[in-house]
Amino acid sequence: ISLKIKIMADRYFKKEDFVEDRNMYRVEFKMDDIGEGVDLVIERKNESGEYEVIQADMTRHNDSLFLYWSEPFDGRIVSDEYKTL
Repeated sequence: ISLKIKIMADRYFKKEDFVEDRNMYRVEFKMDDIGEGVDLVIERKNESGEYEVIQADMTRHNDSLFLYWSEPFDGRIVSDEYKTL
């Protein structure tokens, strides 16, 4: 038996990727790049260069996922989904 599993790679983004949207800032990701039904974790890069988990607002619309925060930041989206074969 052979199983193929598509593992999502981390998706990095920069402050410059955010656009202002109703007193918040948002960054858009395509669902094809992230995957559907995957538990996502948002991490923000701090001053020392380490990543810390944050509770950001996320919405899905059509084929996109939008991440909202009060100010732009450098960060990444990582998958919290682990599979055992």
